[in-house]
Amino acid sequence: MTDVSTKAPTITEPTVTGSTVSEQPRQPRSDSVRNRTRILEAAEELFGSEGLCVPIDDIAKQAGIGVGTIYRHFPTKEALFEAIVYRHFERLLETARSAPEGADAAEGLFEFLAELVDTAVTKRDLADALAGAGIDVKETAGELKHELEAAVAELLARAQRVGAVRTDVAITDLWALVTGTCMHGDRGGSAAASPARMLAIVCDGLRQR
Repeated sequence: MTDVSTKAPTITEPTVTGSTVSEQPRQPRSDSVRNRTRILEAAEELFGSEGLCVPIDDIAKQAGIGVGTIYRHFPTKEALFEAIVYRHFERLLETARSAPEGADAAEGLFEFLAELVDTAVTKRDLADALAGAGIDVKETAGELKHELEAAVAELLARAQRVGAVRTDVAITDLWALVTGTCMHGDRGGSAAASPARMLAIVCDGLRQR
């Protein structure tokens, strides 16, 4: 399966320098970028609420654009599915890489974990629909998944280096704790045992005493 980035493609056009013709990148038009974003937002909402069989016409109506515009950006539904997955990984990676360092490293780690858990829980219907269609989210994310894992490992290491998080916690421990929190959220339950509360308990247990 081919990975599809949510970044709009760069278009090249020839420029002439003296007697030489060279290819120079031309940035996509702002309206093209906006349309792409609207398509992804509309598709994500409808796929999550109605399943992956929702007609392209419905996505176009939700996005407020023409069907042809969708096909210009995403020739197939599979390309659209993959772009949505990639978009989520890009957002998480951006959050991880922009997390504070130094004395605030632990808070940066915990804020990232909160966003990760919230995304996993609130987008569960979409994830289930993708899985039901045979789309492997981890495989689709490709190299971006490995970049995210490395970024999270660095967040943990930073917090440990400043003495804010227990040094006996490995990255595999952290992923296991977060996965358990997300799985608990899938089962639902009382507000007292919400994923946010469970994560707060996890983070408290990670702090260096």
